[in-house]
Amino acid sequence: MNGTATGGKERLVVEVVAAHNLMPKDGEGSSSPFVEVEFENQRQRTQVKRKDLNPIWNEKLVFHIVDVADLPYRMIEVNVFNERRSSNSRNFLGKVRVSGSSVAKEGEETPQMYTLDKRSLFSHIRGDITLKLYVSTREEAKDQVGIDNGGMVPGSGSGFLKNKKVQQQNPALVVQQNQLGQENKPMLQGQNHAKPVEPKPGEIKPVVITTGPGPTMPGGTPGGAGVGGGVSIFSNGSSEFSLKETSPHLGGGPLNKDKTSSTYDLVEQMQYLYVRVVKARNVSMFGGGEIVAEVKLGNYRGVTKRVNSSNMDWDQVFAFSKDCIQSSMAEIFVKESNKDDFLGRIFFDLNEVPKRVPPDSQLAPQWYRMEDKKGEKLKGEVMVSIWFGTQADEAFAEAWHSKAANVHFDGLGSIKSKVYLSPKLWYLRVSVIEAQDIIPCEKGSTMVRFPELFAKVQVGNQVLRTRISTPSSSRSFSNPFWNEDLLFVVAEPFEDYLSVSVEDRVGPGREEMVGRVFLPLMTMERRTDDKPVVSRWFNLDNHFGLSASDQSKLVSRFGSRIHLRASLDGGYHVLDEATMYSSDVRPTAKQLWKPHIGVLEMGILGATGLMSMKIKEGKGSTTDAYCVAKYGQKWVRTRTVIDSLSPKWNEQYTWEVFDPCTVITIGVFDNCRIDKNVFNNSGGRDSRIGKVRIRLSTLESDRVYTHSYPLLMLHTTGVKKMGELHLAVRFSCANMGNMLHTYMLPLLPKMHYVQPLGVNQLETLRYQALNVVVSRLSRAEPPLGREVVEYMLDHDSHMWSMRRSKANFFRLMNVISGAVALNRWVDSIRNWNKPVYSALFVVVFLLLVAFPELIIPAILVYMAFVGLWRYRSRPRQPPHMDTRLSHAESVYPDELDEEFDSFPTSRSADLVRMRYDRLRSVAGRIQTVVGDMATQGERFQALLSWRDPRATFLFVIFCLFAAVGFYAVPLRVVVALWGLYALRPPRFRNKVPPRALSFFRRLPTKADSLL
Repeated sequence: MNGTATGGKERLVVEVVAAHNLMPKDGEGSSSPFVEVEFENQRQRTQVKRKDLNPIWNEKLVFHIVDVADLPYRMIEVNVFNERRSSNSRNFLGKVRVSGSSVAKEGEETPQMYTLDKRSLFSHIRGDITLKLYVSTREEAKDQVGIDNGGMVPGSGSGFLKNKKVQQQNPALVVQQNQLGQENKPMLQGQNHAKPVEPKPGEIKPVVITTGPGPTMPGGTPGGAGVGGGVSIFSNGSSEFSLKETSPHLGGGPLNKDKTSSTYDLVEQMQYLYVRVVKARNVSMFGGGEIVAEVKLGNYRGVTKRVNSSNMDWDQVFAFSKDCIQSSMAEIFVKESNKDDFLGRIFFDLNEVPKRVPPDSQLAPQWYRMEDKKGEKLKGEVMVSIWFGTQADEAFAEAWHSKAANVHFDGLGSIKSKVYLSPKLWYLRVSVIEAQDIIPCEKGSTMVRFPELFAKVQVGNQVLRTRISTPSSSRSFSNPFWNEDLLFVVAEPFEDYLSVSVEDRVGPGREEMVGRVFLPLMTMERRTDDKPVVSRWFNLDNHFGLSASDQSKLVSRFGSRIHLRASLDGGYHVLDEATMYSSDVRPTAKQLWKPHIGVLEMGILGATGLMSMKIKEGKGSTTDAYCVAKYGQKWVRTRTVIDSLSPKWNEQYTWEVFDPCTVITIGVFDNCRIDKNVFNNSGGRDSRIGKVRIRLSTLESDRVYTHSYPLLMLHTTGVKKMGELHLAVRFSCANMGNMLHTYMLPLLPKMHYVQPLGVNQLETLRYQALNVVVSRLSRAEPPLGREVVEYMLDHDSHMWSMRRSKANFFRLMNVISGAVALNRWVDSIRNWNKPVYSALFVVVFLLLVAFPELIIPAILVYMAFVGLWRYRSRPRQPPHMDTRLSHAESVYPDELDEEFDSFPTSRSADLVRMRYDRLRSVAGRIQTVVGDMATQGERFQALLSWRDPRATFLFVIFCLFAAVGFYAVPLRVVVALWGLYALRPPRFRNKVPPRALSFFRRLPTKADSLL
């Protein structure tokens, strides 16, 4: 559902009932309070109650709701003020922030008392306020918008609204905001009948914001903007792509705690009506046929599978979401599959249905006698159980959901939530040492030639070859020698065979097999360290392609064999994802695993503002979204929410954590298998909507993070926001000592350092591992498609991209910017731009020279102090996709087109030539920098190489005199004199470069010898 304020029927009604025991603020022992309510850029207020510390209003304030599905993720802000007639201003009496998830339906609302909160540390607040909040669809509620007793402030991007939020975060701006309120109040009183201004499509709704360095606020004075910083929404880029903090109603809320809150405390409770239809008996019908049971609730109907009349056993569960229940009666019909008339029915009043809360046992089904159309009891009975429950119910995962009523039968399996496990991956190391008695192929040859023998090893779709055996004086051509290690990726259970063949290259592009052997992977020896396994000889089968007589002759003459060493290496971690985003670093062998150090819990709440991914007949553009999360070997897939741009999943999952320096990846996709035409063609691919990465080491222990993450996708037209994903994350640590100890351990298992693998080899093996994972997960039901696995594992992270190259270059510049800033600071000290600082630096320098044992302790104490000082401004939010850091906002269209180009390229020759020339220009600059660095190094080498005899002679003489001088003069004196000379004021300096630098620049380099 994606409603708008102009077309939606729902309205939020905030009924301000009363307040109690307010703080007197008028200087006469009383207050004149009024209430101001703000929701989604709309603001309304009540009447003023003169001289009353316990006011009673009973006023209804009505607000437009842009999107009802988005309401649980929005906040309603209620502020109580005291009106001061004398100065035409107001005093703050308290505030309340209410989550939209606590808003009830009309008719179910009850008064709720809230304690007034402070706005800042120095606020003097007391008292309570009573409110009623509910959603109404009545016309009277619509007519009250804008004509209530209080005025409404349009929710535009004005300085008044923004400065109000700054005032809440920064007490230093209170005076400035009060002055601004005095100037705007006459204007606001004249807008009692103004309609609320709708937010623009690209405009972000109000969210929780924190103070930090940011732009100057509109309407504020320069002095006010400099106090405490501006406002930022956890990002340096556009607010549209920023991280937002949310306040969902987790675990049923503080007033609705039940047994499930300990297990499902990171999701919002969703109420469902469950109907289990087990079986029927004694149903009277003419002849045999197929029987079905139909569950009807309002306009929703669920039908069981067809069964034979002799065995009417269904045992199916139907789940109806409580927010879409349209009737007070649930009916169950038993009928023939091809007829409309029913054979019997039963019905239940929903007001009498019990509520079940796990871990209670399942409700026992009972036999109910059916009745006919006239209401008369029949002989037939049906076994049914019905109850109200939540998504924590065991029946939830396998139940038929009412919102999937339009999904065809074959697509029902693809919308259920599932948990997948990646296959256990091993590195298979095959050492091809040598072969003996190989008979080269001589078919049709008229001249003698030297055989070019090589070994080809194949496991599944993975094929590797050795080099061609080189001739040797100590070995004959029939006994080739290679001694090469070949690595493959295999998965348990081991179903493939290892095929080793010896082939002869008889011509360009022509190879002929001269022998082969098949070995089952189950027989391979497993190892967990670098100790080599015992090598073995295997007989080669060289009988293929020969007649019976030839085979008998060959057997009597030779027995070819090959020398191999094969092992399954369990001491490595098989990398199937990018190293920088790795979610697991444990070795393959389970006996090498260490106990887990913590638990990661994630509640996948929902998404808002998703882009339409497809067009359905009769429904327009829509999205069938589901979410996939991957951490370690465990993949989770939520159920698919049909036809919704703001889906709610509210599913919670748990992972064991073995290393905190790992990343969990969450992706959102559009399910294409719901469309029957696409399902039958088997050519559909689930569309990507976006993904989020969260590094566990950036999370505080035992804290619940509730945020909405922007789902960003890079298209050929630029970066695009596809929606927002709402998550609740908690990382719990069992033993802090064990966790801190993991920071001292190597990141990868020991074998990666004892017997390391090359970078190119790791990249090749990662691609093989990805293909193995794809093939295994595609065999599950419902399958995880190749496009999903590749997107989650970042299969294209190694591809060339001008945008990524720029981003990495500026990341490097940001790293070395500290050294550049330090160099500029030292230069300013040497130039005596600030004489006091320069003189103080000289004193500290001389002190450290006199007491050199203080240098290292002083540096360490300084670093510790800086770390403690920065603790106050530490990041409070997890990192997210940064468009500015990724250079996604300023990228050129041609660079994006190049990034999305296939490999090998599919673009025209002229375009490829232009990009090649651009790449040459970039490489030319890098070439110049590398050449300059080599030049400086060669000048150091030339000091003692006598390439320039006069320069080397001067340097040798200088070294001799300097050795005598350093022996005669204490080192402290030398360092002190050098420091004072370097820090001398500019009036005692010469602008000509130092003699030592001039001497160094005159030294020769090898650049003269380059062509």
